[in-house]
Amino acid sequence: MGRWAIVGGTVWTGEGRVIRDGVVVVDGDRIAAVGQDPVPPGTVEVSARGRYVLPGFVDAHVHAGLHEEGIGWEGNDANETTDPVTAQVRALDGINPRDPGLEAGLAGGVTTVYVTPGSGNVIGGQGVAMHTAGDNVERMVLKEPAGIKAALGENPKRVYREHKRMPTTRMGTAAVLRDALARARAYADKVDRAGADLDKLPERDLRWEALARVVRREIPLRVHCHRADDILTALRIAREFDLDITLEHAVEGHLVAAEIAAAGVPVHFGPILVARSKVEVRELRHDTPAVLAAAGVKVALITDHPVVPLYTLPYMAGLAVRAGLPEQTALRAITLSPAEGMGLGDRVGSLSPGKLADLVVWQGHPFEIRARARRVYVGGELAARG
Repeated sequence: MGRWAIVGGTVWTGEGRVIRDGVVVVDGDRIAAVGQDPVPPGTVEVSARGRYVLPGFVDAHVHAGLHEEGIGWEGNDANETTDPVTAQVRALDGINPRDPGLEAGLAGGVTTVYVTPGSGNVIGGQGVAMHTAGDNVERMVLKEPAGIKAALGENPKRVYREHKRMPTTRMGTAAVLRDALARARAYADKVDRAGADLDKLPERDLRWEALARVVRREIPLRVHCHRADDILTALRIAREFDLDITLEHAVEGHLVAAEIAAAGVPVHFGPILVARSKVEVRELRHDTPAVLAAAGVKVALITDHPVVPLYTLPYMAGLAVRAGLPEQTALRAITLSPAEGMGLGDRVGSLSPGKLADLVVWQGHPFEIRARARRVYVGGELAARG
């Protein structure tokens, strides 16, 4: 489309700025300018008067494309539960970009997602950050891998109790995780010592090769944990191995907010819009994001699609606002904070010059259920209309 501009709307940048009668100039696939300055001569204007202009939403924890909608077990490729440690598997290899959940999410203003393996294993595999627009997953990828999934709590206990093998307890789960991290560190050390000497390289092992990126702090370990005790275990193991981690779900995060803040670990909280369907989520509260944010924790909100549909992400923000989270903090929790959690804060998540032109024109307040995403742009191209 070349150089064009959205004009006249109320612009929420995702970085705390609200610009009335704003202008967002797009050049190619990038944002060129944001503000109230006159539109450069020769620029095509797209009116957003009476509407909101926001960054495309970002969901930091989904299984969309990996656990497909509407086709039952055949479409569920999220958990390779034949071994408790499968760091070598890649979500990228199981994603169907034609999953209708991705299409509906895009139409609902969600332009970027982190697709992760499930929580059946202690270490479930490598996740991918990607756009929701497209029909070729390789062209949709923004970063791969963008993290490795680990899980504490009830899920790996349940899976491996059925398999009659370790782990069947929280102690066992932590022990399996520590053992895998220790093996990955030993593997990484051997590779480092070998240097350019091919004869000294260890035999290639894709599990430890993948997990070596975690122990080298190249990518985060993204730890599924609901209960406060599991959260503290995740923080403990991160200290022991000097890891970068994120806490996924963190339903009882309000009980240990100070500890999470002191560790400087981000939380990908949610989903909010669920029933208390299992013992680990009995303490689910809508004000947990507000409690965490007040303690100084960087919070993102997630749908865990298909647990809750991807397009409901702004409703999560609305519920969090109703429970005390400041409005612009809630916006950041579904835009810039999750983007930063993926290592993509310089590319997506806010309306800022130089970033990809992923933006949405909304009719109505975007956190309200009656709002509609009228135009959704990904990389400067119109990807959906509503």
